[in-house]
Amino acid sequence: MNAVPDLEVVGEAGDGDAAVQMAVATRPDVVLMDIQMPRADGLRATARITGEPRLAGTRVIVLTTFELDEYVFGALRAGASGFLLKDIEPEALIEAVRLVHDGQALLAPQVTGRLIQAYVGSPTAPAPAKAEPNAHCEAIAELTQRERDILGLVAAGMSNKEIAEELVLSPLTVKTHVSRVLGKLGARDRAQLVVIAYEGGLIPRA
Repeated sequence: MNAVPDLEVVGEAGDGDAAVQMAVATRPDVVLMDIQMPRADGLRATARITGEPRLAGTRVIVLTTFELDEYVFGALRAGASGFLLKDIEPEALIEAVRLVHDGQALLAPQVTGRLIQAYVGSPTAPAPAKAEPNAHCEAIAELTQRERDILGLVAAGMSNKEIAEELVLSPLTVKTHVSRVLGKLGARDRAQLVVIAYEGGLIPRA
């Protein structure tokens, strides 16, 4: 990536503990995190990074082998901004880093619904790291109806442009609403909005 003008690799780590230490030391914009690592695994390392006040501006992308890896939802719960398959093409990886840096989530519409419905409430899924489902319900109840509508469409994996077309609004208006929803729900990004929407009962489970 160092060959790309707007991207710079600031470090590499061989295990989760080292990844957290390096993130604190270098404060990167984006971390690419492998789930399967020695010592602290990627799930724990992601939660530690996203929970570290000094890394409030750092986003984490989880790398996984399978599209429906059982740990992916746990990673989103831990605060990851999305996930990628390890066989992703270099050009797509670079674009993904840019998207996450810009505050977008790597949750394709065709994957989002079945991924979260498969693992929300599953006995094998990791417990929520920061909030209980009831707290999500209460927070969602404080949103306006328009904000709940937009949250539901974000949870369905729709982009701001697609939401604007669906609700007959301008993209700028949708962006403003999404920003307000992020603030009201205390979410880092759109990926966490998806988790909150499902755990808070806004989207019916399969």
